[in-house]
Amino acid sequence: MPPLIDSIAAGALGGSLLLVAHTYVLFPLLLARLARGRQQNPEVYPPTSPELPRVDVLLAVYNEEQVIEQKIRSTFATTYPLNKLTFYIGSDNSQDQTNALVEKLMAEYPGLQFRPFRQRTGKPGVMEALSAEATAPVLVLTDANVFFTPDTLYHLVKHFRNPRIGQVGGHILNLDHRRDGISGQEKAYLERENQIKYQEGVVWGTMIGAFGGCFAVRRACYHPAPASFIVDDFFISMAVLQEGYQAINELAAVCHEDVSDKLPEEFRRKARISTGNFQNLVAFRRLLWPPWRGVSFAYWSHKVLRWLTPLLLLVMVLANMVLVVRGGGWFYQLLLLGQLGAPLLLLLDGALHRVGIHARLLRFITHFYSMNAALLLGLWRFLSGVKTTVWEPTQRFQHKR
Repeated sequence: MPPLIDSIAAGALGGSLLLVAHTYVLFPLLLARLARGRQQNPEVYPPTSPELPRVDVLLAVYNEEQVIEQKIRSTFATTYPLNKLTFYIGSDNSQDQTNALVEKLMAEYPGLQFRPFRQRTGKPGVMEALSAEATAPVLVLTDANVFFTPDTLYHLVKHFRNPRIGQVGGHILNLDHRRDGISGQEKAYLERENQIKYQEGVVWGTMIGAFGGCFAVRRACYHPAPASFIVDDFFISMAVLQEGYQAINELAAVCHEDVSDKLPEEFRRKARISTGNFQNLVAFRRLLWPPWRGVSFAYWSHKVLRWLTPLLLLVMVLANMVLVVRGGGWFYQLLLLGQLGAPLLLLLDGALHRVGIHARLLRFITHFYSMNAALLLGLWRFLSGVKTTVWEPTQRFQHKR
């Protein structure tokens, strides 16, 4: 019988590997199998129904002069009845031409409402103020760099004919990317996440977190995030599920986003989101149990294990080191070599990038380890205490430069 320490190390290694494989491989495969042949919510409003509800679109902005005009025009260029649409924009003390551009367009669009804040308050504070002004039964929350297509609003709102539906997520796409940045990897991530969210909605009615750039929520189950929370959209999503409503993803509600192309920019954004994720993990810990419920199983599998992946990777390395030191054999030596060697591929990718060579596989490895490092940094910031919720928008149109 092997010594206890060897059994513990082997169990930690195997268990951590299984959990990482579950969140990245096994869960998506299982979900695809369960969703096969199932249909989305059929209880929807027809496009010309006079019963289509009023909609208030809410947007918090900070220094968005590059995109704000296109955002406003794409929102009002809609098939949704304009007499049932109001667009509320709150500017978090923007210092560029954002405020002037919005005020200029107010004369062109009577449904546009604007509230400038004279000091930084953070996105949750802006959104809470806007939601207090809004009166429609359906709220659509969006980001400045997410541009609607003419049918986006209708496809988001049509599902609220079903009283069990509390939230509908949009289908965010990016059609433009460059080989020399990471927008290709972000595009692949978006496409995969869209499909997982759709399948979660089809199987259990429990989409775990809509993309914050575009989603609709029923006012009756809308709860703004606390002012101290960084990721308000995930808080709103989980509050819907906690109240017993269904959340789904509508693939026909297409909109387009300018995704990140620069690794440092995306690292900064992911680290900030990671801090907010752990805030939400504590706030919605009740949804984690019992783990065999649809919402709990999806929450663990899709989000929580992914957030814990950097810790699981560290456990795997430490456990494997113990086994190698204690004479575990060639298998553990080879595995440890791979564990320690894989991150070094980031250096190879960086070196090739500087001479104009862009290997897609290496870029995915760089993206994976960099985003897990961002998760680890976010966890550290959460444990150290959140200092501020104010934000700087990601650089826009990076892939066009």
